[in-house]
Amino acid sequence: MKTPCLFVLGLIAVMPAALRAAPDPNWLGHDRERPMATVVTPGTFSSQEQPGQPPSDATVLFDGKDVSQWVALDGSPTKWVVHDGALECVPGSGYVRTLQAFGDCQFHVEWAAPNPPHGESQGRGNSGLFFGFDRYEVQILDSYQSKTYADGAAASVYGQYPPLVNVCLPPGKWQTYDVIWTAPRFDADGKLVSKARETVIHNGVLVQNNVELTGPTGWVGRAPYKAHPERTPIAFQDHGNPVRYRNVWVRELGNPRHKEFMLPEALLESYAGDYPRGSDVVKIRRLPDGLLLLNLAGVDVIMHAESPTHFYALTTDVQCDFDFKGATKKLAVTVGEDSAHPMTMERLAP
Repeated sequence: MKTPCLFVLGLIAVMPAALRAAPDPNWLGHDRERPMATVVTPGTFSSQEQPGQPPSDATVLFDGKDVSQWVALDGSPTKWVVHDGALECVPGSGYVRTLQAFGDCQFHVEWAAPNPPHGESQGRGNSGLFFGFDRYEVQILDSYQSKTYADGAAASVYGQYPPLVNVCLPPGKWQTYDVIWTAPRFDADGKLVSKARETVIHNGVLVQNNVELTGPTGWVGRAPYKAHPERTPIAFQDHGNPVRYRNVWVRELGNPRHKEFMLPEALLESYAGDYPRGSDVVKIRRLPDGLLLLNLAGVDVIMHAESPTHFYALTTDVQCDFDFKGATKKLAVTVGEDSAHPMTMERLAP
């Protein structure tokens, strides 16, 4: 059996309204000056024996070789292993997540439940695909001729939406998820502006049709939304079963200006402190979800990581760089056109 790495017609039919192209009033109908769409080479089909090729504009997260783009939730090295070209969960090692953070996206993954199967219901081939770091789960489970509660079956939005149909293959077979993820939005005060939405195509069949999530998914109860960044890592769950993954890629939608990463907690913590600047003090504080808070001239600015040492703000062109290589711990801050002449300061000793 061959499984599609990109189910074009299905994805177009169910694309969330917020992501559909709308007529732009700045262009005439059939405007000859309007630029053409970017050319992308489409991906190729996978078979049970061989993973396909991702689209040419995809960010490849796992190509069967190493775990360089994956870490434990706290950013430390993961204990998951690469075996026969697959990323395999080591039971008891904890979740694994991407270093890079993503917002609205098209996500592709192929997974295989253990064969022979062991256990029943939620104890059989259980893992999970999480968006929003560890908040919103699409269930991964061996649901082939195996009964469990409906909203916990394979391809369910866990605890909220059962799949429209069960298209699970036998354990040991490679299965595909193609997901269109629309992240929730929050305003500056943390108030929910729009809910998360999700479309899931399982083995080429539509099983979640642009559903609106009630909030984070969970085993018991339904938690309300709490504000978090739009772009966060994507994670796989360790639920005690050696589920395998291959051909993992993502296409981030919306053309963000910068890449973004969630760095290890220990590294972020090392940057926190006070950096004197004349009679003033620039302060760096930790925030959840891999962010830093920069207090400059009495104004708080949230900083996002573009690399292990470089951070940027979303609201104003404020950027900062940390240089901890030498004996002193230095911070350089630039604002807009001042990038050629950074404000440089050294951190006070703890």
